[in-house]
Amino acid sequence: MVSERSLDVLRAIVTDYVSSREPVGSKSIVDRHQFGVSAATIRNDMALLEEEELIVAPHTSSGRVPTDKGYRLFVDQLADKKPLSPAQRRAIEMFLEPSADLDDVLRRSVRLLSQLTNQVALVQYPSFARASVRHVELVTVSENTLLVVVIVDNGRVDQRLVESDRLLDDDEIGRIKVQINDDVSSRTVNSAAVELMSRVEKQSPDEHSPLADTVCNVVLEVLGHYREDRLVMAGAANLARTEEDFSGSIFPVLEALEQQVVLLRLFGEMQADQLGVSASIGRENAPFGLDETSIVTSGYRSSAGEIARLGVLGPTRMDYAGNITAVRAVARYLSRLLGVE
Repeated sequence: MVSERSLDVLRAIVTDYVSSREPVGSKSIVDRHQFGVSAATIRNDMALLEEEELIVAPHTSSGRVPTDKGYRLFVDQLADKKPLSPAQRRAIEMFLEPSADLDDVLRRSVRLLSQLTNQVALVQYPSFARASVRHVELVTVSENTLLVVVIVDNGRVDQRLVESDRLLDDDEIGRIKVQINDDVSSRTVNSAAVELMSRVEKQSPDEHSPLADTVCNVVLEVLGHYREDRLVMAGAANLARTEEDFSGSIFPVLEALEQQVVLLRLFGEMQADQLGVSASIGRENAPFGLDETSIVTSGYRSSAGEIARLGVLGPTRMDYAGNITAVRAVARYLSRLLGVE
């Protein structure tokens, strides 16, 4: 059983190792932290931690480093998260200014989170399982160019240009807009796609319109895109700055990052704590080819109430307290920006 002081020693080892990347010895703990006991007593605590496989000696030196199990206990016992600095709060508020474009908001969110944490940042698109199509708008841009705008009630707006080989007719555009909205408005994404596809397949030859076909295909393409689970990522270059934290090459990690289905499956298996934060550490990620990494995530809500995850990925030697704080803060701001809070 690990004593309270031994837990404090573990916290000191994790904190100092994350900061310096140097194995931590008993003398440095006594010098840097106010334990009020001798180095010999700290060495006894370290011996107990080593017996519990919470720390390990990377070589024959007297210093110790945390194991995956040690990081897990540290995170589970983490009560005092680092508070955001005023500068970080201002950065979040300024960077995540209101936008009607969900794609832009998510791109800015991961860029910001990557900058705050110096890790790879990931954000999952909200699920469209319950999202409904609010409206499809057709806007004439030029005499033969039409802008198709698809608006969904979770804040997603998609715009596509359609080129016509003849001059556009306002009456025809009006008819197409009415027909499409009759099929898709107020329906779920899946239902709207099925209904629109059914109408296209059942239309008679005299109802055939090349422009209507093109517009319908564009809307179906957008709806099909919505039905795919996707991630947005930023900060992969940060892995190169921490390459020495990986025993081999970082290329397997980069390769795993490209396989979004793997990351989405990992996200789906992570369990949140009482604060809504999830952490998956080291060997816990082995089934996904990420056994030398840690992932910290938090959930955010879209305007339609769908929950998705936002988080960071990096080496196991990461600033867990700071990263958890940043992930939670950006997730809260993102929910608020999407009209949930």
